[in-house]
Amino acid sequence: MEIWINPACSKCRSAISLLDAEGAGYTVRRYLEDVPSPDEIREVLERLGLEPWDITRTQEAAAKELGLKEWPRDDGSRERWITALSEHPKLIQRPIITAEDGTAVVARTDEAVRDALSR
Repeated sequence: MEIWINPACSKCRSAISLLDAEGAGYTVRRYLEDVPSPDEIREVLERLGLEPWDITRTQEAAAKELGLKEWPRDDGSRERWITALSEHPKLIQRPIITAEDGTAVVARTDEAVRDALSR
């Protein structure tokens, strides 16, 4: 199990605390420092069953500068979104946990963290 975190994020710290309390084995990836490649983002999106715009933090300054709210959300624009997430990792929703069964969850709630643990 791997968890993508920003240590400054309270949701990330909460998820780590719950994983620790449950005695889970996991690897921490500080994705702002160890930036995911476009291929890694594609893989996580597949595991999540989501599109890149579904995991984009559109309220971030970089999102506003890029005008992401105006970008099309369709197959033709998918790679553009993935490139933006890779070039601006702060735009990636957090935390993301990759579960043992090959799936992943955006673990913003205790319920989502427990869901990842049960997989």
